[in-house]
Amino acid sequence: MDGLQPDVALLAGWLERTGPVAVLTGAGLSTESGIPDYRGPTGAARPATPMTYQVFTGSLAAQQRYWARSHLGWRTIARARPNAGHEAVAALAGRWTGLITQNVDGLHTGAGSTDVVELHGNLDRVVCLRCGELSSREALDLRLREANPHWTARVLELRPDGDVELDDAAGFHVVACAVCAGTLKPDVVFFGETVPADRVARCFDLVERAGGLLVLGSSLTVMSGYRFVLRAARRGLPVAIVNQGPTRGDDKADLRLDAPLGAVLSGVARATYGAAHATP
Repeated sequence: MDGLQPDVALLAGWLERTGPVAVLTGAGLSTESGIPDYRGPTGAARPATPMTYQVFTGSLAAQQRYWARSHLGWRTIARARPNAGHEAVAALAGRWTGLITQNVDGLHTGAGSTDVVELHGNLDRVVCLRCGELSSREALDLRLREANPHWTARVLELRPDGDVELDDAAGFHVVACAVCAGTLKPDVVFFGETVPADRVARCFDLVERAGGLLVLGSSLTVMSGYRFVLRAARRGLPVAIVNQGPTRGDDKADLRLDAPLGAVLSGVARATYGAAHATP
């Protein structure tokens, strides 16, 4: 931790000067909970690409492939627990005007953060594309287990967002909506799908009311999150980024730290509120 003290001091000082800020978090905040991100510390994209909305809705075979992979991969998400970074973000809630996350793992809420704007949804929920019925992922998991009592597959690779690479998805049975028999989809925004406009507007409002923007664990590669950095920059708001590896927004940042999030954020919480409010 001693080697990170300069980073802790820089971020704590920036927050003190800037006042309440909006926070945007990405996959890098959850890697310490055992959930891989889309990019490594070098910023290089991982070779596997996620299924797009267009591919998912385009064929039953694609839906079978997705749900077979997600059926196994979701267990990693379900077992994951908030790490020191999530806990420090919750402890520092008094410094935020709002918390926006690009993550779909629910770990901010699990750590005690409230009023989290889940920009891309949450894997805990499932939505029917025909009738809009929302149901829990736990309930779907039970239905999929019942529909596939003897199905097995070998996991080749764990991917981000509760996905895995399998050796074979053949023979996996997909279940339909229990209300209307429509197609089920996780209540998350797929690549190629549009974030609901009211959700985006709420995020912009949080940035507009903030004294600055703090980005934690996001490479900002996709416009979905990067647009909030652009909005802050256009308004002349200070931007700070803490991420391991380069980001798309580095040239917009007044403060840029390449450091482990859990340790740095815990240090900032300790410096701000004392040991009683810091994570272990």
